Amino acid sequence: MADKVVIVAALYVHPGHEKEFEVFETAAETIINRHGGRLERRIGFPAGANPDHPHEVHLVTFPDEDSFAHYRADTDLQALAELRARAIRQTVIWMGRDLGSFLTP
Repeated sequence: MADKVVIVAALYVHPGHEKEFEVFETAAETIINRHGGRLERRIGFPAGANPDHPHEVHLVTFPDEDSFAHYRADTDLQALAELRARAIRQTVIWMGRDLGSFLTP
């Protein structure tokens, strides 16, 4: 069985484009779900607190790498490219796998 893919995404939003970001992310989450993925967590940071910090960090999971690839190739996601570019100035992504607890024998 393939390992679940865990994605940590730091999202940097163009100042003043927070509403467009919300519209894009709402649509993107629907597409994520369509491919078996799930937005597990959204972590927000105070606006303007530190320009080096992202607007949000997302923890997203997919059942496997094929599911993530199908999400990335989805034509509905590709149709959102212009909206995404207006809203998001930078995205940093780390892909990994779940690890067990340190306390698990």
